[in-house]
Amino acid sequence: MKILFASDIHGSASACEKVLEQLTNEKADRLVLLGDLLYHGPRNDLPDQYSPKAVLAMLNECEITPLCVRGNCDAEVDQMVLDFPIMADYTLLPLEDNRCAFVTHGHLFNTQTPPPYQAGDVLIHGHTHVHCVIPQEDYTYINPGSAALPKEGQVKSYMIYEGGVFVIKDLMEGKELMRFDMNS
Repeated sequence: MKILFASDIHGSASACEKVLEQLTNEKADRLVLLGDLLYHGPRNDLPDQYSPKAVLAMLNECEITPLCVRGNCDAEVDQMVLDFPIMADYTLLPLEDNRCAFVTHGHLFNTQTPPPYQAGDVLIHGHTHVHCVIPQEDYTYINPGSAALPKEGQVKSYMIYEGGVFVIKDLMEGKELMRFDMNS
């Protein structure tokens, strides 16, 4: 199964459109959204083509129903207009070799307040708007970065998972930025 992960769209119609374009280009089977879908939040500048209504329409019309966790900028009113659940704080994603990915936004569970895990598991979250792969003592932390508002001079990004390999890619060009192979 091929999964596309994206985070922190923050109401950017252009970022959402590009995520959905990459979903098609990558021929992904699933779309996992790591929160902060519609609203830009008080700490962020307005993203380009800020249009929460356009974003919700694109996501509601997506042929692959998104799997989503709640971000710190997501609210019950957002759930009222979206046709798929967004209010879970986390989800568990079974991986190869009896490993698991703990998938969350990052404002509740993160490397400072890690979730329960077993050696070899993966913590996936957005929230910081900075893509990275950081090995921890017993698990690996992976962040696909932000589709709309990257920080620290990074580019807009997303992540693909397939067959035990996570690849973070440039959202605009699709070229590889980082890779983590659980098999090696």
